[in-house]
Amino acid sequence: MPMMLKPVMMSGKEVLPLIEGGKGVAVSNGESSGAWAAAGGIGTFSAVNADSVDEQGNIIRTVYHGKSRKARFEELVSQAIAGGISQAKNAHDRAGGEGRIHANILWEMAGAERVLHGVLEGARGLIHGVTCGAGMPFRLAPISAQYKVYYYPIISSARAFRALWLRSYRKFPEWLGGVVYEDPWLAGGHNGLSNAEDPEKPGDPYPRVAELRKTMNELGLQDTTIIMAGGVWFLREWSDWMDNPEIGPIAFQFGTRTLLTRESPISDAWKKRLLQLKDGDIKLNRFSPTGFYSSAVYNNFLHELYERNDREIPFMDRPADDHITPLTFGVRNREVFVTKYDRKLADNWILDGYAKALPTPDSTLVFVTPEKAKEIREDQLGCMGCLSQCRFSNWAANEAGTTGRKADPRSFCIQKTLQEIAHGAEPDSHLMFAGHAAYRFSEDPFYANGFIPSVRELVERIQIGD
Repeated sequence: MPMMLKPVMMSGKEVLPLIEGGKGVAVSNGESSGAWAAAGGIGTFSAVNADSVDEQGNIIRTVYHGKSRKARFEELVSQAIAGGISQAKNAHDRAGGEGRIHANILWEMAGAERVLHGVLEGARGLIHGVTCGAGMPFRLAPISAQYKVYYYPIISSARAFRALWLRSYRKFPEWLGGVVYEDPWLAGGHNGLSNAEDPEKPGDPYPRVAELRKTMNELGLQDTTIIMAGGVWFLREWSDWMDNPEIGPIAFQFGTRTLLTRESPISDAWKKRLLQLKDGDIKLNRFSPTGFYSSAVYNNFLHELYERNDREIPFMDRPADDHITPLTFGVRNREVFVTKYDRKLADNWILDGYAKALPTPDSTLVFVTPEKAKEIREDQLGCMGCLSQCRFSNWAANEAGTTGRKADPRSFCIQKTLQEIAHGAEPDSHLMFAGHAAYRFSEDPFYANGFIPSVRELVERIQIGD
């Protein structure tokens, strides 16, 4: 029997309580978000380094000409603003006046405030809301209010929302459109796990969301919608959340499921890979240069990172304790001291072809092939400053242009790999973000025989509970 979904008032209009989750670099675009809005929900395009398109609709790839990181960063910001405006216009046109259009931005993106101002200024009247996570976006409220658009902070705990409210949001309550609870164990992309939480022991989202509602009620936000994000697949599995006074007004965000539609811009190879995933194929890992945990498909890209980090040994600059065995590395033959056992490990790795030892900020060495060492070095030198601070390249969006720490070869250039996979590169060789429910593509009869629905077909399917 079909579910009776009640519409909700969000971003100034009555819509289905179904939100398309914004997905990173160029993956949620105007075509997919416009189609979602046209189906009656809220479409979300990514304003994180979005693609610009020419008059023929062809993607304009960014080519960096700057000789320094700061110069390339300025090019990145300019491109991000132009791309965000381009995708907002596309989404607006495709929505045809239905639903609502939101922009998604990461607060830990370098230049986030500049990009947000630029996109909202250049696309006035086309964007109805802004979702924002990956950090504590205190400035989200005043910026959104300035352009008269609603704001939707993405949080993973009631405590985080209380801090945002008390410091900033209480001054702009009329523009708070909703609060996105993104489950830190189930959602794809970057996750908001705290140091007090065990990544191996997922928490039940219900008590966490109930606690968020209790906090919001105490702040006078009884009528403000909570958006559940992460692990949402069949709405029938969430029926006890609906019309539930302990949860209150509720909507649901679909990030991973919206990857597999005909309007989704990801490659056919990526879509095919999604249809083949099995339970356990998505890993929560901490390789991201942001320092956050993230959820991604365990593929060749992640496998190499796990192996790279397994070939790691500590060293000391001078003999001490059991670190008395000398080891030299680098073009200058720098001498350090390791344990006898670790020296044997290093010798075996070198014999296996991992002949380059790279120092980390934690006084350890990781061993990689000469080819991988060259790639890491080139990626670090080519940094365009996409994050507010990056552990991989040691870039930081400050006057010095650096975190003050050594670059960390145990991580990777996130801008490079996300741009590559978003524009047709082999998905198994790049970072493939996905929520932990992505394996359900292979189990859900809706996708039998490789069926890929349109956005409208997916929205209609979701509305009946499936």
